Amino acid sequence: MTLPEWLIVVILGIVEGGTEFIPVSSTGHLLIFQEWLDYRQSDLFNVVIQSGAVLAVLPLFKDRLRMMVDWRSPQSLDFNFKILVGFLITVVGGLTLDKVGIELPETTLPIAGALILGGILFIVVEKKLQGRTLAECITWPVVFMVAFAQLLAAVFPGTSRSGATIIFAMLCGLNRVVATEFSFLIGIPTLLAAGAYKILKALNGGATEHWGLLFLGTVVSAIVSFIAVKWLLRYVQTHTFIGFGVYRIILGLVLVWMFFSR
Repeated sequence: MTLPEWLIVVILGIVEGGTEFIPVSSTGHLLIFQEWLDYRQSDLFNVVIQSGAVLAVLPLFKDRLRMMVDWRSPQSLDFNFKILVGFLITVVGGLTLDKVGIELPETTLPIAGALILGGILFIVVEKKLQGRTLAECITWPVVFMVAFAQLLAAVFPGTSRSGATIIFAMLCGLNRVVATEFSFLIGIPTLLAAGAYKILKALNGGATEHWGLLFLGTVVSAIVSFIAVKWLLRYVQTHTFIGFGVYRIILGLVLVWMFFSR
């Protein structure tokens, strides 16, 4: 039985909102569900509902955002400058990738590979850092590695932007809680800028959308994203990312089996 389009859009909104900031790859999950549902949405749709998910989490960082707008504080200036530098590196790299013509894969096999490799990396890094006291100070190596991780995730869907940035920050010695928060905060301007760029590009190219369905998907994505991020911020205070690593490996293996069983 074919599902009504509005229900498919709700499902995709839930998938996007539930995975955008969780280290399991939102792009990979969207491609997977679109294939399963035999329903292909435009890049504009994916970008807009992603932007809704990003904006929804801002209230969760009100204390940090309040600190960031205190321009008289040296701590605020240092933190904002690091966010800005990481953002600019990502923008320049992202525009370069766009000019080169990097496109998302049409099959789930590359996504499966990225999910499995990322899952193994999560487990290895968590085991390696087990028992060590990690720093709470965001250093310049962390900034550069996080910017690189964002570009890596853009090239290889299934990598997960949040997953890559968190694990690379931890490899630089940053503790799990601060790494997660920094990943989210540097991702907000990055994802919104990428969304605005792609929206303008799509509209100038004559893209047309069902705006009602687009609004529905965005609202659903925003609500689910808020809930998911609120849960994750509490989760990382007492848990490692090993569970996410195991999930990624299992999901990747299922996708490999699906691909070769056709």
